Amino acid sequence: MMDSAVPRQDLRQDLRQSSGQDSSGLPTARNMRFQKLIQSSGAALFCALSFAAAQAATGGEPAAVIQVDVAPCLAAAAADDMDKAATACAAVIDNEKTAKADLIKALIARAALHARHDQIDRAIADDSRVLSLDPALADIWNARGELWLKKGDKPKAVQDFGAALKIDPNHEKARANHKAMAREIERIGAQMAVAGKPSFNCARARRGAEKAICGNRELADLDREIFGSHLRVIREAGSPAEARKIQREQDEFIARRNAGYGRPGYDLKKAMQERLRQINGVDGY
Repeated sequence: MMDSAVPRQDLRQDLRQSSGQDSSGLPTARNMRFQKLIQSSGAALFCALSFAAAQAATGGEPAAVIQVDVAPCLAAAAADDMDKAATACAAVIDNEKTAKADLIKALIARAALHARHDQIDRAIADDSRVLSLDPALADIWNARGELWLKKGDKPKAVQDFGAALKIDPNHEKARANHKAMAREIERIGAQMAVAGKPSFNCARARRGAEKAICGNRELADLDREIFGSHLRVIREAGSPAEARKIQREQDEFIARRNAGYGRPGYDLKKAMQERLRQINGVDGY
């Protein structure tokens, strides 16, 4: 009987192994990993059950991601339909879930529509928002520059044309616009530099008409404009004979001006305005 019995020591060892303990009575590493696996599995199962319960409480199906359709906005803008575009584009632009690319498309389309209908401030606002989303769009910098130009803000227009050229030096429209505006600003600067100054040197003024012109900013500006228009028509003359005729007419005007100034009933300003209209062939002052 004793030979066939299992020794008590071996029996205790087998019991410890089956219970996950080592010889010292502590849990084995394998058993600890198994316990952690059970715990993590339980946590996952709990989350899954909780999610399933939440689905059941809200209808059972997960919510679908809503896609914002930009096509109606683009179509309405292309058709120049202000009423439809107002609703369709607002639905895209004012929706927080609209993708960035679609938002930019809708803003560009609406800005172009506003510009075609002379709603310049609204068009500038839309283009400005586009550039805040993607400042690398040379076309939009140029488009906004043209809008600033329509508003009469030439410095901002030049700035936007320049920004377009920094992005794309070969942008034809921006290059042409920037060149034209740079010349315009240069011309304005030149005019400001000589504002209130006539076409001749006041230090050498001897005649009464000349002194009167030097003493009056409005007359000085008018004299300079007459002189500039005279030079222009001389350059545009079709022949030397025509150019001489134009110069002779200018000399005769100056002679009449000098002789008539100071006489009763002579209006220097009126005489100069009439001369400017004669040169330009249009209604002037």
